[in-house]
Amino acid sequence: MTSDLLIVANRLPVDRVKNDDGSTTWRKSPGGLVTAIEPVMRANDGTWIGWPGGTDQDLEPFEDDGMNLVPLSMTAEEIEGFYEGFSNGCLWPLYHDLVAKPEFHREWWDVYVSVNRRFAEKAASLAAEGATVWVHDYQLQLVPQMLRELRPDLRIGFYLHIPFPPAELFQQLPWRRQILEGLLGADLLGFQLPGGAQNFVRLVRQRVGHKTHKELVYLPDGRTVRAEAFPISIDAKGFETLARSEPVAERAAAIREQLGNPRKVFLGIDRLDYTKGIVARLRAFSELVRDGHLDVEDAVFVQVAVPSREQVEEYRILRDEIDRLVGRINGDLGRIGRPVISYLHSSYPREEMAALYRMADVMVVTPYRDGMNLVAKEYVACRLDDDGALVLSEFAGAAAELRQAWLVNPHDIDGMKTALLQAFEAGDKELTKRMKAMRKTILAHDVAAWAAEFMRMLSDVDNVHDKELNPPGS
Repeated sequence: MTSDLLIVANRLPVDRVKNDDGSTTWRKSPGGLVTAIEPVMRANDGTWIGWPGGTDQDLEPFEDDGMNLVPLSMTAEEIEGFYEGFSNGCLWPLYHDLVAKPEFHREWWDVYVSVNRRFAEKAASLAAEGATVWVHDYQLQLVPQMLRELRPDLRIGFYLHIPFPPAELFQQLPWRRQILEGLLGADLLGFQLPGGAQNFVRLVRQRVGHKTHKELVYLPDGRTVRAEAFPISIDAKGFETLARSEPVAERAAAIREQLGNPRKVFLGIDRLDYTKGIVARLRAFSELVRDGHLDVEDAVFVQVAVPSREQVEEYRILRDEIDRLVGRINGDLGRIGRPVISYLHSSYPREEMAALYRMADVMVVTPYRDGMNLVAKEYVACRLDDDGALVLSEFAGAAAELRQAWLVNPHDIDGMKTALLQAFEAGDKELTKRMKAMRKTILAHDVAAWAAEFMRMLSDVDNVHDKELNPPGS
């Protein structure tokens, strides 16, 4: 059976859950991508291709909650080389401004190529004549060109959820030309910010030699590729409704009670990742307490670090570093029943996240580099009374939209301390003015609008080509 719309992503939109009786079921994954694309899939009877996690080799296509899902299995060697290796040991640090040093291993590249080819072949076999295929993220950057070679009749879109680096960094990659040519198989390339799209077009001109004009790349075969910014967002109304619910309100009050009802609660929620700047923000907060600007009776910092890539050595090292730092801060500055940092290394359902957002007075989002950072937007969506403060890294993509936040350079500890203190001391009038403006932005540009705009531009791609190549009056 073929489909008119295919979503191709590293992961399926569901996670496998093991029940108490030993059986397994599927549960929809949290996150904005599933929320955004699910209505598009339903409207077009679409199919989603992705890895289900683990190494099971015998999973058949199945339907879950009305979505057609096609699992693409991986061996342990492929997980190590493709996912842990090339995707997260090479591309992830390279695309995040070398916050960590990327590793360039030829063996990883070979596996990356072979896994991308399997994704492309599966998509080619399932796509109807003239179908639309939307490929997602850095793990699958070779799929567009591979798919184009197999099925030139298809309309292909690609969206990169992480930053796309400047030429000075990207050109370190030994396989830079292959990646660029892989992406050029798409008709439309989406990036989080205009800078990422511009970086891509500049690299194509310099490294591949194709003619470009603004956001367009002209290929020798007559095709035109468009590179545009589509800042991703969240299900803002969904979070607002959740935050307004009675169970979430009661849970938010209960959390504050457990914390001792301090005057102000600071909150950080991140995947445990070296790009997120967790250590720097905890240092900044602890120095404010140490120097007497904040007191543990008045303020507490709740840091949630969601487990991530725990099999990768760098992530194990980071977890140990944060564990030691939190212990030292609480040992030196805390009091009985009043820790400086309440640290939680766990993942939580959406309802608990909404309660944390409602409970917190100051949200601290300070990544060294982030494509967007949806946590910042989720916090804003949950501030029903137009209160609360957001301290946000200027290196997060969200900073381009949430200009009313206290913007900081996470490498500048003293600057971060100043911003944290200003957010702590801000009056109600200033907080309301800032939050009201940010909420207006978030509610106007939600994730449904993001998906609709990308699909609209992809569906118009032939018209775009005609207009650009044959402008009116030519």
